[in-house]
Amino acid sequence: MKIKRVYDKPDKDDGVRILVDRLWPRGLTKEKASVDLWLKDIAPSTELRKWFGHDPAKWDEFKKRYCQELKNNKEPGLLLKEQLKKGMVTLVYGARDEDHNEALVIKELFSS
Repeated sequence: MKIKRVYDKPDKDDGVRILVDRLWPRGLTKEKASVDLWLKDIAPSTELRKWFGHDPAKWDEFKKRYCQELKNNKEPGLLLKEQLKKGMVTLVYGARDEDHNEALVIKELFSS
């Protein structure tokens, strides 16, 4: 499993590109984003996303709360696991912060 910003150029080695944001990325057409699957329900809830606000100081608490949300909402995770069984998956996200985003939490949780 790989992680990439949705704004980065798609690569033939990406495999299935899965958008893990609740909102469609600004300024991107579906063709340009080259997204194969949009798992918006795997994204953090609107409330959690707004509370976090990409504040690195809240990162540890965000991860804890987000993992709890994922445990309470199993269906999107099952869909992701099905894709992982088929081959390479690249999680794509829109956030500017490459060190504090939901794709990192998803990768950590579903890579094991």
